[in-house]
Amino acid sequence: MTSQAMRNQEEDHLLTPRNAALIIIDYQPVQVASVASMDRRTLVMNIVAVAKTAELYDLPIVLSTVNVNTGANQPTIHQLTDVLGATTALDRTTINAWEDEEFVAAVRATGRKKLLMTALWTEACLTFPTLDAIREGYDVYPIVDAVGGTSGQAHHAALERVTQAGAKPVGWVQLLCELQRDWSRKETAAQFTDLVFSVEGH
Repeated sequence: MTSQAMRNQEEDHLLTPRNAALIIIDYQPVQVASVASMDRRTLVMNIVAVAKTAELYDLPIVLSTVNVNTGANQPTIHQLTDVLGATTALDRTTINAWEDEEFVAAVRATGRKKLLMTALWTEACLTFPTLDAIREGYDVYPIVDAVGGTSGQAHHAALERVTQAGAKPVGWVQLLCELQRDWSRKETAAQFTDLVFSVEGH
């Protein structure tokens, strides 16, 4: 069997390492502790897997926190910062990250029109910037198994709302497969396998 020639990764309608950016919003201790829509340990494992995926395929990453500089909240959980290394968190006071000038500037600076959106909580910090980004012409992909809400109902209602507005839900393993696409791409194939089974094995 012969693989087709690799598509133009900037113009592909599917997600590629050259057309997508990862947005990570408010994975802070208080927010994680208040998630009730899924198991919190699984949530943390999944968002870490998403961050590792972005690192593996060299995606631009925009990391944001809320109310750290005011002293009212703690920084990003260490499980994520251990992966993200030197990525600087943009701290805000706005619940909607899209209403923060530095955040929007950082998203635009990635040059990518497909945004992989992750945030806590689903019903607020994921929903609001997703709706605003869609309105500005971005394709937004909420990573549904790496986000959580204060209740199952709130989480699912939020995902339904953004989907009706044009968001394109994706799971983290689906994302990984979409970025890899072909086992003949040996430079990332082994790490792909390691990443899937290191998480799925827990």
